Amino acid sequence: MSTLSLEEYANNFFFERALDTPQKVLFGSGISRKVGEYARSLGTHALLVSDPGIRDAGHVANIRGQIEEAAVKVTTYDQSVENPTESSIDRCVAVAKDANVDLIIGLGGGSSMDTAKGCNFIFSNGGKMEDFWGVGKATQPMLPIIAIPTTAGTGSECQSFALISNDETHAKMACGDKKALPRVTLLDPELTSSQPSVVTACTGIDALAHALESAVTNKRNKESNRHAKIAFRLLNQFLPEVFRDPQNLTARGGVLLGASHAGAAIEKSMLGAAHSMANPLTAKYGIIHGVAVGLSLPFVMEFNAADKRCAEIYADFARTSCLASDAHSEKDASFLLIERVKHLLLLSRLPVEEMISSINHKDISELSREAEKQWTAGFNPRVIKSNDFEILYHRLFDSMLSLSPS
Repeated sequence: MSTLSLEEYANNFFFERALDTPQKVLFGSGISRKVGEYARSLGTHALLVSDPGIRDAGHVANIRGQIEEAAVKVTTYDQSVENPTESSIDRCVAVAKDANVDLIIGLGGGSSMDTAKGCNFIFSNGGKMEDFWGVGKATQPMLPIIAIPTTAGTGSECQSFALISNDETHAKMACGDKKALPRVTLLDPELTSSQPSVVTACTGIDALAHALESAVTNKRNKESNRHAKIAFRLLNQFLPEVFRDPQNLTARGGVLLGASHAGAAIEKSMLGAAHSMANPLTAKYGIIHGVAVGLSLPFVMEFNAADKRCAEIYADFARTSCLASDAHSEKDASFLLIERVKHLLLLSRLPVEEMISSINHKDISELSREAEKQWTAGFNPRVIKSNDFEILYHRLFDSMLSLSPS
């Protein structure tokens, strides 16, 4: 893969049409200031969906002002919660209905994006989120969405899925429909510079997992591979620079683009067993998703590397990112890729103390049963069952406890 500028990487977005309208992805410092222009072309009254942290950072007021300057009315919902639930979506829908909006703008991280898309499902189609669990279950037209990410991680701004948790069971419901894909995505690295370092680390590692998992799922294809390979190349290059210098806007732009390409790869091919392991850890212990999925990733990659085709893909990623040469065997090149992932995890300085203090080997059987039930487990390139997850959890827990000073 030849060396490209960030702008050229940004132009490498090619999406299937969502109905008859393709997604427009725009990248560059200050590009979010075009939100008013695009809002005016798509609606007359926008629901601006965000969260308290983004509001307190000043982004909500800034984006709202840009939209209002374009003579588009704005109603703000800034109460999105981490890991959105059916009830939190209902609260957002109530605001949207009261204002009778005709456009939704998601501003923030994955939770704000999921809330915006979840609201769109219910506002446009009625019912409850569980009705849309799966793919293509929205029967009515949906409102246009403009996505403006302020974190570089989930890639939700380039996906048609909303990930919503059931209030009672805490099961994560992936609700997808092409009509929910944002019409416009504005990738502005300036908006990511206000992230705390821990958020930068957790979201960046999450994006890394997205790139490497989507590349090898049993639904992988030419398009998902292209997006995943671009994502990994960008993240591999720019994550260390962002970890070292969080105010480096060029590096932040590279990570933001990488995360969005990884999101596009997920849209084409889904995720795998690292996410299946992570979700029960978050549900049971409250461990940050990026920490749980990042620490699970190397163990799942080692498990998957036993599959010949998976090892070939890992080796290709290693070679195109200059981690291995043509002289390396598939096995050795795969090993070098996995070692690079481990090194990036060290550089990220993830907050692992919470996980170390929470985990208990006695919980592994329960966690493994839950991991097997996860939707993403079915897309893993190697068939993976509860007993396989038990082995992986034991390896993960043992590695975590070895880091404990006690």
